[in-house]
Amino acid sequence: MDRFLAMQVFVDVVDLGSLTAAANKLDMSRAMATRYVASLEKSLGARLLHRSSRSLGLTSAGNDILPYCRQILALSDEMDSATESKNAEPHGLIRVASSISFGQSYLAEALLRYAAQYPKISVEMVMADRAVNLIEERIDLAIQVGNELELGLIARLLTRCPSVVCAAPAYLARKGTPLHPKDLIQHNCLNHTRLGKIWRFSAQTTDSTDPAVDEVSVSGNFAANDTMVLLQAALAGDGIVHLPAFTTTPHLRSGTLLRLFPEYRLPELGVYALYSSRKHLPASTRSLLDFLVQDLALSQNYG
Repeated sequence: MDRFLAMQVFVDVVDLGSLTAAANKLDMSRAMATRYVASLEKSLGARLLHRSSRSLGLTSAGNDILPYCRQILALSDEMDSATESKNAEPHGLIRVASSISFGQSYLAEALLRYAAQYPKISVEMVMADRAVNLIEERIDLAIQVGNELELGLIARLLTRCPSVVCAAPAYLARKGTPLHPKDLIQHNCLNHTRLGKIWRFSAQTTDSTDPAVDEVSVSGNFAANDTMVLLQAALAGDGIVHLPAFTTTPHLRSGTLLRLFPEYRLPELGVYALYSSRKHLPASTRSLLDFLVQDLALSQNYG
């Protein structure tokens, strides 16, 4: 059997903690992964893993062999990188994960533009409002909107997204237009459960470069943990909403939503690309990162 692939299976089993996870990553059956490990053990004349129905761990020989396997695999990756043309057209499948709201509002159209630019690329989107395991789910790139990043992953800032407080004309005609953030206490505010009930507004003072911050405790008859649900409620005229600009920009331009307090700034959210390793980043992933940085700056759907 392919000894190099056998070493890859062995390293992935150790890193992921199970034969099943390693097999899924390498797109092979668990039985095939087991055979590769057994083949490597036979060629080396030593047992590398303790295996039972409940646990899996390195033997003393496995612990000694592991760094050599890692070194061989790393050298192979570096050889591939050294011989790869920098001008080669990106190709192959790339799997991209994001939240549902960002995927629907911006990312899906951006990935279609990227795929049209690189015909040898195919893209698969994974949209979920949860943290994804990049290795176990074979995700090449995860896009996160927010400022709390998962430890252990490489993060590249793509852009910063402003937030907007807005409401439908029908709601404002019925309830009146608040002129100051503190007027929100008299209004029905549609709240995101992760945002909390304190909305923060910053305005530049006339005598200082430091922003004066107004904190307003809002309340309302509806809250949700989904951005798109809150957007639809706002469009229906049910209340005032605090949302990232990538969801509201088309509606603000069309007039179906009206922005409130434009003289105030709200906290910005970072839009980050997350990936597992900077050292051996595929050409397709690198090209997509660069594309998204430029596309986010130019996109008409992003405010």
